[in-house]
Amino acid sequence: MAPSGPPAAKAKPEAKAESKPKAKPKAKKEEKDEEEEKTKVAAPDREEFDAKVAKIQEGIEKLQKKQQGFTAKINERSGGKDEFFAKKTELRAQLDELSGKMNELQAQKDEINAATGQKREEGKAMRNDLKDMKKSLGFGSEKEIDDRIAAIEYRMSTTSVSLKEEKDNIKEIQMHKKNRPKVAQVKKMEDNLSTFDPGMSMKEKSNAVYEEMSKYRDAKKKVQEKMTELMEGRKEQLGDLPEIMSQREEISKQIGALIQERNTVRDEFRQAEREFNAYLNEQRKKRQEKVNEERADRQKEYDLGRKQRQLEKLDEQPFVSEMTLIEQSMFFCRSLVTTKSSEKKEEKKDIAHNNKDGEEVLLRKEDREEEYFFAPTKGKKGKAAAKKEAGEASTAAKPIKHNAETFILFDKLKLDAPITTADVPALLEKLEAQLEEYKEKVKVWEEKREQMKQDIMDGKEDEEKKEGEEKKEEVEETKVDE
Repeated sequence: MAPSGPPAAKAKPEAKAESKPKAKPKAKKEEKDEEEEKTKVAAPDREEFDAKVAKIQEGIEKLQKKQQGFTAKINERSGGKDEFFAKKTELRAQLDELSGKMNELQAQKDEINAATGQKREEGKAMRNDLKDMKKSLGFGSEKEIDDRIAAIEYRMSTTSVSLKEEKDNIKEIQMHKKNRPKVAQVKKMEDNLSTFDPGMSMKEKSNAVYEEMSKYRDAKKKVQEKMTELMEGRKEQLGDLPEIMSQREEISKQIGALIQERNTVRDEFRQAEREFNAYLNEQRKKRQEKVNEERADRQKEYDLGRKQRQLEKLDEQPFVSEMTLIEQSMFFCRSLVTTKSSEKKEEKKDIAHNNKDGEEVLLRKEDREEEYFFAPTKGKKGKAAAKKEAGEASTAAKPIKHNAETFILFDKLKLDAPITTADVPALLEKLEAQLEEYKEKVKVWEEKREQMKQDIMDGKEDEEKKEGEEKKEEVEETKVDE
């Protein structure tokens, strides 16, 4: 009988998996609707906005048509405008030229007046300096100073004076000698003052400038009269055109106000759109957060179920299929070498005969045909040899018939399938060794099972798996960089 492989039934679990935790209660729908209603932002009304803009645009277009009518009237009455502005520009150039020349003459006049005033002040200063100089000297000529010095010296030589008076007289003589050169300076100042021009020549220049300015002033007055005549003629030509232009300007202001109103409406609508889009983004964000929370809850439930399945799996002996396959293979091998008791023959007892020379013993009737040719020569030695040959023939190696399945099963055990019955004993030893190894593994598994369960509940297995994936990613990134 060939081994049939591992059994389909699973081993009975030793412990029950923990029950799943109940899901968290959800918020009531009414409370959620009330909260959303409070924070809800209404979408901006595009139709209302378009209607407002269309109404404002209609008003702008009406005013623009009215403005175009005023512009047409202004253009009709604006004939000769180029000639008017050309003449006006010409007269303005003449006025500017005359004003420039008058400004130049006025600058010359200001310079003359400034020079005249300066001369006047200079003459006044010279007179004051001469007066102060004469007052400080006390003498009008050098002769008067010499006479005074001679008088002092005579008095000192003819009269007896005290020491103090003598010192005073000497000091006075020294002062007069020191001031004697100043007399010549006073005379020079008097000569300069007598020849000084107080600005009378400047007055003639000032009068000449004034006369020339009067000529330009008269010419400018004539040009201004022409300018006034030109402006009055233009005013008569235009008639009520200024009023029309004023009305057109007023309409322009109204159009500007409507444009500003339209821009305000657009800005308000765009702001409402931005607020609504922000509200939509916030709602999408909340929905995404909710989806993430639900996904996280589902992941928790999945992780819990996975842990429970892992715990249930730990309750199953992990080497059942291998050990079953080994046991079935051992049974198959033993069946090849075990002889059935029904096939065994009872050994016949040999009877010892003391025959004399030339005597023979007749075989039993049932044995005569089988031993017909050998009985006369059979003795004790011949019977023993025949028995041995019969034993060897019964234990000789016999070929074993296999099919594809038995080869596959032995290949799973990483063993060679027995070709003859002589290969079976060695194969049985290998199978028993493998069975013992698996029994040791089962023993180790039983010792570590509780700790493995605890590690699964604590999530250590997930952490190790995550660390392994991170290391794998780092290795792949390093390979890419290289």
